Amino acid sequence: MPEHRSLVALMAVSAFVVAGGIHYQTPMLAAIAAEFQADAATTGWIPTLSFGGMVVGTLFLVPLGDRIDKRTLVLCMIVVLMLAQAMMAVAPSIAVLATGSLVSGICSPLVQNFIAITAEIARPEQRGRALGTQLMAVFSGVLFARIVGGLIATHIGWRYSYVLSAGMLLLITSVLWARLRRTQPTSRDSYRDLLWSMYRLLRAHGEIRRAVAVQFMFGICYGGFWAVAAPMLAALHRVGPTTAGLIGIPGAAGILVARPAGRLTDRVSVRPVVLAGIGSMLAAWIAMGFGVWTVAAVVVGAALLDCGLRAAMVANQTLINTVVPDSRARANTLFGVHVWTGNAVGAFLTSWTFAQFGWLAVCGVAMAATVLALVIHLKNG
Repeated sequence: MPEHRSLVALMAVSAFVVAGGIHYQTPMLAAIAAEFQADAATTGWIPTLSFGGMVVGTLFLVPLGDRIDKRTLVLCMIVVLMLAQAMMAVAPSIAVLATGSLVSGICSPLVQNFIAITAEIARPEQRGRALGTQLMAVFSGVLFARIVGGLIATHIGWRYSYVLSAGMLLLITSVLWARLRRTQPTSRDSYRDLLWSMYRLLRAHGEIRRAVAVQFMFGICYGGFWAVAAPMLAALHRVGPTTAGLIGIPGAAGILVARPAGRLTDRVSVRPVVLAGIGSMLAAWIAMGFGVWTVAAVVVGAALLDCGLRAAMVANQTLINTVVPDSRARANTLFGVHVWTGNAVGAFLTSWTFAQFGWLAVCGVAMAATVLALVIHLKNG
């Protein structure tokens, strides 16, 4: 295998392991709430802080990939992530668990460094396909975490999910230490100027503004669904952690969509692919509305939601890695900040909305966000 393909494969495996870190919690929230005798609004702080941490880490750490050696940045972040996951395994309270979730979120954006490296290696005419493959590894890691998290929570105990995560991170860290090469900075700006330059990028490129705004709205839908999926299934259908985790299987249909979406983006451009993703998201939340009466509607909705999200994400991330090739870390920062801010806002809104008004109100919040995404996408189109 050529060296660059070997490196891309290593980035994909690393992304798989790292991406799952903040998603083991998804099917376990009801079990965690039961152990600590907490309600949905309180346990909702766990995903909210992990998504909020992603925003912080993406905004303040990912841009450093243009300024310093990516190897040093990746290794430091992955070691801290491993320690945070170990802390969550022994957390004596929800406060400690939420703190570990916050730290895990701050370190998890190192996936964006893997994506930037892949974008640099790939040929321009195949960049969409290469990023589709990389994102497929990320989505697979999320699916693995959700399914395994549910199974472990049911049969062994939810804490062992974090033991598994910390162990896998230890293994991949040793491989990255041995194989990942040093990289040369593409910017000599000071850290302050580096952060300020992202505002200039956003202001100068309308395509980037539109792409990140759509992903923010999709983040509300995605983070919102997974923050309340397990409590909703437990409350309305008396479903335990194992079944809630298995919802991740149809909910990871985007894994099958990622590479085809990348190839289609290479062929027909970004906008038609994103529009198809918005259509899928609208259909998802229409289906979700019937989840009050049947789990089957949630299964169908989860599949449509993930397909829509991933198609739009592959297309929009290809766009931002193409528009500014000398500022990919900062462009990916803008993208990631909007995605994870959307997830954090969605997790907070839907946790509170579900606790106060129920599942149909959650669907209403998500539908509103999806319609706004459509308006943004069509504006100046």
